[in-house]
Amino acid sequence: MNAQTLTPARPASPATRWSRRAVGAVVFAALIELVSRTGLADPEFLPPATEIVGRAVTLVADPAFRTHALTSLLAWAIGLAIAALIAVPLGLLLGSVPLIDAATRSVVEFLRPIPSVALIPLVALVIGTGLQHRVALVVYASLWPILYNTMYGLRGVDPVAKESLRSYGFGPLAVLLRVSLPSSAPFIATGVRLAAGVALILTVSTEIVAGRGEGIGVFIFFAGIAVPARMADILAGVFWVGLFGVLVNALLVAAERRAFHWHHAQRGEAG
Repeated sequence: MNAQTLTPARPASPATRWSRRAVGAVVFAALIELVSRTGLADPEFLPPATEIVGRAVTLVADPAFRTHALTSLLAWAIGLAIAALIAVPLGLLLGSVPLIDAATRSVVEFLRPIPSVALIPLVALVIGTGLQHRVALVVYASLWPILYNTMYGLRGVDPVAKESLRSYGFGPLAVLLRVSLPSSAPFIATGVRLAAGVALILTVSTEIVAGRGEGIGVFIFFAGIAVPARMADILAGVFWVGLFGVLVNALLVAAERRAFHWHHAQRGEAG
């Protein structure tokens, strides 16, 4: 086996990765434009990409749409923050105390597969509609990625490091805070990043199903039931939701690389 075979492939730079993604987005938009303009799809149901983007730009100047967007972002941010505040300590507890983990495993495994969307009517009956309705569902849906990533991170902590600290007389809490929590922090950050996408989906989905109040989902709902349906408005709203999700994910990935550059996963990605 020669040296050339052993040399790992050099990873693409951030600029190269972003340029490739931009090219993919442009090609996708051009395909939509072509399909709509040539009549392969009815423009009434699939407007050209230029019309969708143009409508998305004009919506920024609409105070009503800005209110919808800020309401959705508020519910998303509050729900994600509450989920992190609950899931991280709970994950540390379950991951550190096997007895509690075993006692609660059946309950956790029962609740985790329940689709959050299926709980929309129940939560509406219990706590009503509005901001609290969306936040509750976002918390429920976002809890699981953070919880399981926290527990997974704790299982990967080096036992030698923990035993070394115990040998110097440190108690369980000190070992948790000084070794276990810092070692599992990259996994917790990944869980938060995954939960951010789930929270965004649940926020908009809840608003669409509820069909009342304010939010981007409510804006999309009323554009869909209009006669005729305002497809440009619907897809423009979807465009802003997708763009926000991409930006949040990019920011969280950059924060992970900066904060956890010492972690083996980040070192491997950086080459």
